[in-house]
Amino acid sequence: MSSRITDMTGAAQGGALVRRATARDAKRLTHLVRTSRAYEGPYAPMIAGYRVGPDYIEAHEVHVAVGQDGRVLGFYALLLTPPELDLLFVADDAQGLGIGRLLVAHLKDTARAAGLDRVRIVSHPPAEGFYLGVGAERVGTVTASPPAVMWDRPELELSIS
Repeated sequence: MSSRITDMTGAAQGGALVRRATARDAKRLTHLVRTSRAYEGPYAPMIAGYRVGPDYIEAHEVHVAVGQDGRVLGFYALLLTPPELDLLFVADDAQGLGIGRLLVAHLKDTARAAGLDRVRIVSHPPAEGFYLGVGAERVGTVTASPPAVMWDRPELELSIS
């Protein structure tokens, strides 16, 4: 299953393609997480030392958006049981290009194919607006759990229809 970014005319925007991640992507995905500007300042401890390993990629629905040059522009990880978006990252220099929306559309296709009707999202607080913009609904708040997570996070649900 793959998706392309399309504009209103149906032409591919930047030629981004979503494909299943492989173990060979692990270092690039880890780098994308660790260098994300969204996790600077008070959020930095949450990703310090974070690793997306080959074993994780093989065990879960992990998909990457790649440019025509093969560069990883973003990725998501969907847990099927229970259904939850575990990770979604877009490279800092690829934000605003529709990569996040492309990934969410692909996630919905993947979830639908797996027979899911909704996916839970525990959002990084600054990303809540993005998830609301792609159709998720706020259903609650997940309270902080120090020392790993020092802040409350929005809990959302994305309907798969």
